[in-house]
Amino acid sequence: MNYFLRIAAYIFHPLLIPLLGAAIYYGITPRFMEPQIVKAKLLAVSIITLFIPLITFFLLKNIKLIESIHLPDVNQRKYPLMIQCLLLLIVIKMIFSPYDNVEMYYFFVGVLFSTISALILVFLKFKVSLHQMGIAGVTMFIIALSVHFKVNLLMGIAIFFFVNGWVASSRLHTKSHTYPELIAGFFIGVIPQLMMLNFWL
Repeated sequence: MNYFLRIAAYIFHPLLIPLLGAAIYYGITPRFMEPQIVKAKLLAVSIITLFIPLITFFLLKNIKLIESIHLPDVNQRKYPLMIQCLLLLIVIKMIFSPYDNVEMYYFFVGVLFSTISALILVFLKFKVSLHQMGIAGVTMFIIALSVHFKVNLLMGIAIFFFVNGWVASSRLHTKSHTYPELIAGFFIGVIPQLMMLNFWL
């Protein structure tokens, strides 16, 4: 059980969330898209939101600004979140268009607002759960896609609700977060995605 709870923090790490959201979108969208274009966009998202942050993490660790990828100290979250905001802006400006990929565009706008909210809370000395924030945002996005495309995604939605509980239990089990931090993470992940529905749903 210990291993089962701990592995959730790695499988659903916040750095994987943008790629997960993009992969789910391209997996269920009924629109025809050139496979090469889909692969190119997924590769771009991987490089910008996953590989660059990982490289940046090692740089920040070498200059002693952070201790580990788990960012246990609230003050250590400041620089990674700032960098992530900049990288998300690059994705919004260069990878997805509000005209050609409206769903993905506003998904990433929602992710950006969630990240900015988490950064603001860092300056207020509150350590919101980034894991819970990420998985809650993707869950809301899947629900919206189900309504938007009129496809039955109840099984997938149910699985992601289970994953939300799994991630929350994992963070509590490892004493990484408290209940208020998890609850805040859930709402900070869901609310921006919910607000973005006004623009594309």
